[in-house]
Amino acid sequence: MNSRITKSTMLVALLGLSSQLFAQETPTTTSRFGKQSLRTWSVGAHGGILSQNTFLGGGSVDAREFKSIGYGAFVKKQILPALGLQADFLRGEVKTANAFGNLEQKNSINWSGSLTAVLNIANFSLNTENAVLIPYVKAGAGYMSSDSQIGTTEVFADREGWFIPTGVGFKIGVSKGINIDLGYDINFIKSSPTVKAAYNESRFSYAHAGLEFALGNKENSQLQNYSAVADLRKQSAEESAELRRALSTAEQNAARDREQYAKDLADDDNDGVANKFDKCPGTPTGTVVDGSGCPIKVQREIIRETKVITEEDRKVVKDAISNLEFDLGKSTIRSKSYASLNRVAGLLVEKNFSLKLAGHTDNTGGRELNLRLSKERAESVKAYLVSQGANASRIEATGYGPDQPISTNKTAAGRQENRRVEFTLY
Repeated sequence: MNSRITKSTMLVALLGLSSQLFAQETPTTTSRFGKQSLRTWSVGAHGGILSQNTFLGGGSVDAREFKSIGYGAFVKKQILPALGLQADFLRGEVKTANAFGNLEQKNSINWSGSLTAVLNIANFSLNTENAVLIPYVKAGAGYMSSDSQIGTTEVFADREGWFIPTGVGFKIGVSKGINIDLGYDINFIKSSPTVKAAYNESRFSYAHAGLEFALGNKENSQLQNYSAVADLRKQSAEESAELRRALSTAEQNAARDREQYAKDLADDDNDGVANKFDKCPGTPTGTVVDGSGCPIKVQREIIRETKVITEEDRKVVKDAISNLEFDLGKSTIRSKSYASLNRVAGLLVEKNFSLKLAGHTDNTGGRELNLRLSKERAESVKAYLVSQGANASRIEATGYGPDQPISTNKTAAGRQENRRVEFTLY
């Protein structure tokens, strides 16, 4: 009665595992490692030689291996790249000569079922699609039914008992979903003294070869063939290609900005107003223009006798420098600066002075951007002074960017001092 219950329990467990397998043949069986969807279920078949002698040594019998054929099948669920659960089914006959050599002893494995954990101890893979070589070890528990006879004499029939399957082997990946399986198992019989006595040293070996087929989407690789190192190489190559594309785009953008910068700050019509600020491009040479580059109908310049620059004149310029403010990161002059700039414009008109405007920045940001900003701010001041009546031809606007600091750029106060527009009367 107990034997029937044990046998029924074993069969129900193995059939349950098999039913789960066929219920998961769709791509939903895949797990995600890295960027790949991988297949986790597989089936296989194998055949080979059974023997009462094993590699563990000890007493030896006259085994007739070439007459001792075994065959079987398995279903497998891969849980992690290195760990899987495998249900094995095995049948076959183990034949030896008796002690006198005149009779043949035959132990028939009517059926056996086992559940083993398979540990991949390495994964020799050049890519994530198909492992070249996967050595493994396995161990678990199983239940079997066997007969034994010597010559024509029956020793026992349909004796059942537990055994412990262990094994080593390796798999060779031949395609994305097919592996060749080469293995050597040693099965230790653990119950029924009568059965144990029929097998030399209570164990038998099974050297076998077989094929394993992955189930699921044929476009996906197998989880057990997955190589984290190979996948990292693949992702690194993709990221490097993306970085090269990003650098190429950045270089193209920088070249475009340089071209636009040169175009904006050039003075194609030589009227003293940069193209970016010139509202009337193409004015004839010698035309008197206002701060926007447009001709003015009345010449507002008053020709006066040149005077010596006094301390009072320098104070007007100094006040303009102190009160000069722009919008953050722009060349737009804030309205609070207009009053002091108006006094500078009046000074230029009254005394016929010339003025050099030199824009400077700190070293925050790119050099090309700072050069452009410093030039635009100097041009913006020039445009305003011209709009207030100053002669554009007597005002020079230049941008030096971060190249001429007057203080350290390592402190906020120093950087504030370096962001300036210098006024030089002459």
